[in-house]
Amino acid sequence: MRPFLLFFSLFFISQALSAQVKYLEATQAPGKGQLEDLDWLVGYWEGEAFGGICEEVWMPAKDGHMVGTFRLWSEGKLVFSEYMNLIQEGESFSLKLKHFNPDLSGWEEKEKWTTFRLVEVGENTVWFSGLTMVREGDEITLYLALTENGERRIEELTYRKGSL
Repeated sequence: MRPFLLFFSLFFISQALSAQVKYLEATQAPGKGQLEDLDWLVGYWEGEAFGGICEEVWMPAKDGHMVGTFRLWSEGKLVFSEYMNLIQEGESFSLKLKHFNPDLSGWEEKEKWTTFRLVEVGENTVWFSGLTMVREGDEITLYLALTENGERRIEELTYRKGSL
C-alpha cells in the first residue's frame, strides 16, 4: 500500500510543479503585457539552487528594457553568470538572456540569445514559455523547465529579498 501512495503523492507533486510552467508553440502568438507590470521584480534577490548561492538583480524598466543580472557561486567560486534583458516588443515582451563562464566566454553564439516568450501576466506573476516567476511577500519563486538527456524537469528556485 505504501509504494502505491508514494507513487501517487510523487505524481501529484510533479503535476503541481509542471502546472506552474506554461508553454507556447512556435506558431502561437505571445501574450500581451507591459514591462511596468513587472515592477514587483525590481531589486536584489538571493537564494540557493544548482548546488550553490544564486543572486539576481533587476533594475526598473526604462526605454522598453528591464535589465537584470544573475550569478551562481559554489564553494566561494563563480560558476556562471547571466545578462538578462526583458524587452518590450509592441503589446508583448520577452526575456532574453546570455550565459557566461567565469572568464566571460559565452555559452550562446555571438548573435544568439536564450529567449523566453511571454505567455501571460498576472498579479505578481509572469509566465514565459518554460519559465514562471511568482512573488509572494519578500520571496520570488522561479519555476524553470530544463531538458536533460531528453527528459524535461522543473527546477524550483526561491529567492529572498536582499539588500546590497
